[in-house]
Amino acid sequence: MRILLVTPPLTQLNAPYPATAHLAGFLRAQGREAEQADAGLELVLRLFSRDGLARVAGRLAALPARRRPPSARRFLAEAARYAATVEPVVGFLQGRDPTLAYRLVTRRYLPEGPRFAPLDADAAGGDPATWAFGALGTQDYARHLASLYLDDLTDVVRESVDARFDLARYGERLAAGAASFTPLQRALRGPPTLVDELLDELAEALAARHKPELVGLTIPFPGNVYGALRLAAGFKRARPDVRIVLGGGYASTELRALKDARVFEHVDFIVLDDGELPLLRIIEHVEGGGAPARLLRTYRRAGRRVVWTPGPETPDPAPAELGTPAFEGLPLDRYLSLLEMLNPMHRLWSDGCWQKLALAHGCYWRRCAFCDTRLPYIRRYRPTPADLVVERLEQVVARTGRTGFHFVDEALPPALLRRLAEQLLARGITATWWGNVRFEPEFTPALARLMARAGCIAVTGGLECAHDRLLTLMNKGITLSGAARACRALSDAGLLVHAYLMFGFPTQTVRETVEGLEFVRQMFAAGCLHSAFWHRFALTVHSPIAREPEAFGLRLAPAPGGGFACNELAYSEPGGANHARLGDGLRRAVHAYMHGVGIENPVTGWFASRVPRPGLAPDAVEQMIAWI
Repeated sequence: MRILLVTPPLTQLNAPYPATAHLAGFLRAQGREAEQADAGLELVLRLFSRDGLARVAGRLAALPARRRPPSARRFLAEAARYAATVEPVVGFLQGRDPTLAYRLVTRRYLPEGPRFAPLDADAAGGDPATWAFGALGTQDYARHLASLYLDDLTDVVRESVDARFDLARYGERLAAGAASFTPLQRALRGPPTLVDELLDELAEALAARHKPELVGLTIPFPGNVYGALRLAAGFKRARPDVRIVLGGGYASTELRALKDARVFEHVDFIVLDDGELPLLRIIEHVEGGGAPARLLRTYRRAGRRVVWTPGPETPDPAPAELGTPAFEGLPLDRYLSLLEMLNPMHRLWSDGCWQKLALAHGCYWRRCAFCDTRLPYIRRYRPTPADLVVERLEQVVARTGRTGFHFVDEALPPALLRRLAEQLLARGITATWWGNVRFEPEFTPALARLMARAGCIAVTGGLECAHDRLLTLMNKGITLSGAARACRALSDAGLLVHAYLMFGFPTQTVRETVEGLEFVRQMFAAGCLHSAFWHRFALTVHSPIAREPEAFGLRLAPAPGGGFACNELAYSEPGGANHARLGDGLRRAVHAYMHGVGIENPVTGWFASRVPRPGLAPDAVEQMIAWI
């Protein structure tokens, strides 16, 4: 059977999303082969080309002048310069033409839109080219300029051609919290945008190139769903007999109560949770043409209704049976390393073609009250032996020639990390790697130094609300003092440290939020953090809080019941704080801290309205880390 595994638009442009490579590796271990395609990357490369921009210009020129926003007018005025520069810029971001950097840093080569405006202010009125040869270096500054150039073009497309388009997602609002399938169906049947046309052409080209009999589409995020369904329709038009399988994180979290059969007008099967064995069962079912009794964790349509086949109680493959992720067929040399944010830690998400591996399946803690602990991707913890991880890492390096890895674990287990680092050093393997951890006491200075010697350059982890009462309430399993010492140990070893932060947790007061920001400020001031990001608490249906909302002072709103997606729950918190007014201040503060600005200022000054002063001692973090 000819199998094609596709990542639909859009995830990230600097590296392939791991799902297809891991599925292809598993199928290879079973004696089968599968080809792969990153449709998100292909879409962006088609759009940001000379021909693609000519089509954008044609759409803009056809708009009545009064309907052209400033970005469209600016683009049309500079259309010839954009056409002349877009392919060289893309090639530069792919690493194919580093000498172009010397022209980029002159600030005379590229047309510059609004995204460039902050540069001169950042340079404090000095010559940006001089700045480029100083702190940033020529190549980095040039990549920053090239990234801003693509951001300007993205704004043009989104504001005038297709409001659904962004560089890391497509049609996200159609699928996020989509209780009903109707908005997606309406968009799929509506007049196609230019991006839709490019996707239709891409599906036709992939069908002609690979001639697939079965296509697997991974939908990890809401921003992949519309693109996946659009591609599925294109594959069906090109090859009416092709079978389409959907799976991935979005399906596994949001489609667990699927009732709406309309989605099966576009696809044939939807699988939940780990996809390896369900995909293999579908392949065998399609090849054999028999009854679907052996399908596993799979939705399909029978007549006008959705049928769920949980399948027999079959254990998922053990780590040794999963095979080595296969990156063959993915164009690793065509991904774009973007440098939109200059913070050295924050840039890792968009800079560098990081190959994705994991030390373990699931989370070894799996108790946080806000987390999807009922779902198998969190609940079922299965570590992979360190020697097997290292063997797979070596195989990937041998096949791709690349030594950069992002370990995509829910949380890297400290004991397993130690064994991994020891084996990398014992075998003399060069690897550069980073991943997510829990900021707990097991990350001692000795372990941190060992990790650094073995090639670790950065870690991310959750500080959440950065307040001890709330960490206890959410059963996070860490304390502020323990987290501060772990972060200090990691940063002292030369690792970059990023913190995920949360605000608006049930029962959280405004004072506690301000004190959380004060803790974060002190962590930056002490050099324990290099990067951070705030997000608003969201109540998900698979979390412990959703099972006992009254224990957290919440009242659930009635579920919409549209028969399609269900993940985030609407709720009210009687007497709760108004957290909506705090978000902008929290984000502005952390953005400044990441660039070394405003760290000495009182945290209350970041908020538009008056907030309580924090009760945290001004040297609290220094006292916590004093003995490190």
